[in-house]
Amino acid sequence: MQTARTVLEQKIRERRQTLQEFTVWAEAFARDRGEPATLSVRHLQRLVAGQTPSGKPVGRPRPATSRLLEAIFGVGIDVLLASPGSDTDHKDAYTPWQPFLNIGAASTSIPQDKAPAVQTSSARVDMAQSFAWLDARSGWNSETTRRMVTSRLASLAADEVLDRPARRRKVGRSQIARAVADYYGAAELGHHFYSVTCGDTEIRTSVLTCDQWLNLGCQLGMGNDRVALRSDASVVQEVVASDRAIDRLAEATAQGIRMANMPLYRLLDLKVRPGTISAEVGTVPFIEYAVSMDLLENELIDALAAGTPDQLPLRDHYLPNLDSALNLSGRLCAGGVLALCAIARPPDLYRGERDYAIVVQQRSSHVLNAAQRLSVIPKGFHQPMTDLHADAQLTSTLLREMEEELFGRTDVDNTVEGTCAAAPLHPGRMSEPMRWLTANPSRVRMECTGFGLNLVSGNYEFACLLVIEDDEFWARYGGEIEANWEASELRLYSSRDHQLVGDLVGDESWSNEGVFAFSQAIRQLHESSDERSRLPVLRLNHGDCSNWY
Repeated sequence: MQTARTVLEQKIRERRQTLQEFTVWAEAFARDRGEPATLSVRHLQRLVAGQTPSGKPVGRPRPATSRLLEAIFGVGIDVLLASPGSDTDHKDAYTPWQPFLNIGAASTSIPQDKAPAVQTSSARVDMAQSFAWLDARSGWNSETTRRMVTSRLASLAADEVLDRPARRRKVGRSQIARAVADYYGAAELGHHFYSVTCGDTEIRTSVLTCDQWLNLGCQLGMGNDRVALRSDASVVQEVVASDRAIDRLAEATAQGIRMANMPLYRLLDLKVRPGTISAEVGTVPFIEYAVSMDLLENELIDALAAGTPDQLPLRDHYLPNLDSALNLSGRLCAGGVLALCAIARPPDLYRGERDYAIVVQQRSSHVLNAAQRLSVIPKGFHQPMTDLHADAQLTSTLLREMEEELFGRTDVDNTVEGTCAAAPLHPGRMSEPMRWLTANPSRVRMECTGFGLNLVSGNYEFACLLVIEDDEFWARYGGEIEANWEASELRLYSSRDHQLVGDLVGDESWSNEGVFAFSQAIRQLHESSDERSRLPVLRLNHGDCSNWY
């Protein structure tokens, strides 16, 4: 047999696939992971040859194609395009977030349909802190978690890795909200599940809220959001199902989900009134959340996909009723801040009059929750960077997420590497767009529009609206807005497009917290009667939700 010209060609041969068969499989893999990548046979022929038909070295493929090939084979694109046995072949070309996999690669002794999702001889699990934490919490000997995760990875078939996200995507947002309402029954004590009506469409969610938590109109960055850190607060969240925790860590590794065991804020107390938010928070290791409360989302969706919605043992333990959900200090209540970003634009020959560009994201397959669902952007966990007290303010999280998710700053992304800068949001470190925005307070308006508890996972959600008022920003920096790895795509909607925005509200692809924040922001933009907006009317539904379904 002819010697393989590149590592990529060698690995495809090891799979016992033709180039045509591999491209079909790879494109199906990309669709299941929500990657916007395509791979033609002609392109693959050039890549495996390492050169173009004219004999010139083949250049790097598009980023989406690179990510796709790296995810399939578990090594960097530079290694795949190198000659077998070259120095590059032996270099560690992983980046911290890539899956440590060789998905679907068959050895000579394993049938292709039973190939392990991970070849354990080359698997590299890089979550040492999380493993050590679970060892200590479970009373296990050191390295027990690592060995169990590696063993679980070896038993995961490629089809299982691919099929699970695809099954979950088929479960719509309304189905999830209905299941939550059925589980908890009628809300009491003035609380209700958030619901709005747009035209003839009623949008119901799993977000528990009350009238006092809505229409806050709290201007952020002006001292109106007072979030205090309580260092004496500690509630140990019991890990009731260590096997589920191992499965979660193995699945995260297999699917390339980024996890970093950094501190999260946990909500202990909340008091709100129009224009003001007062809260107390503690901190908790991220891994403690990931292997306890965060398991509830996928447990529910998997049960709905399997047709067994009453089989929810983790929910029965962690969040069995509304009293437990509202007992913030008695449970691990992590959460986040998410905002609809509306950017003023000048008149345009094709678009027409002045408007706001409304930015919406589809989440990528690499995020921990709400994967491949629609959401507002920015969206992030409420967590500190370097200053536990100062970073507790909602404004700090919003600015960090804007820098990370819209303006491309990787040094504030704690899933890539640790934070080395003492003051990550110091003006001297800000991106140019952010520095321009913050130089004049009138250029950007940040407002908290509502609060709720998403009972899919028990998370708290501060829904916000972020309005860039000066349309000079679009002319200067509109072309620099680009999502990071957390989004598989960005969508823009005009604030003057009544029909498209109305259709978007009812889209089943939303996460529940995403449509909550989006609806609250659209309501606020509509009520402002700005000449840039011609948005649909969203009517808030109040009261008892027991007869929704």
